[in-house]
Amino acid sequence: MQKRTKIIAGAAAAVALAGGWTGAALAGGNDDDGHDQPITGEALSKASAVALGETGGGKVTGSEIHDEEGYYEVEVTKDGKSTDVHLDQNFKVLTSSSDKEGDRSDGGKG
Repeated sequence: MQKRTKIIAGAAAAVALAGGWTGAALAGGNDDDGHDQPITGEALSKASAVALGETGGGKVTGSEIHDEEGYYEVEVTKDGKSTDVHLDQNFKVLTSSSDKEGDRSDGGKG
């Protein structure tokens, strides 16, 4: 009876371990190259300061590392407008684009 209990306990531990690795992989992010990963730490502070300077203030409402338009992307909302500020690795502004909340990407036409 003890041998059977040890086998069951070992199998249960293996299943739990495999499940833990799967959960960790899913929680780790969406892409291996960092897409959809938020900026953190000192980089977030620097990127936020630059983005807020670019927009003349507002509130940082999102961030992303390795955005398709730059190394960092910071989303700032001010006066009902959302502005995406794209930065290089040295926190230099590459581009910024604004959209009014609720506006469609086609300018509301169509």
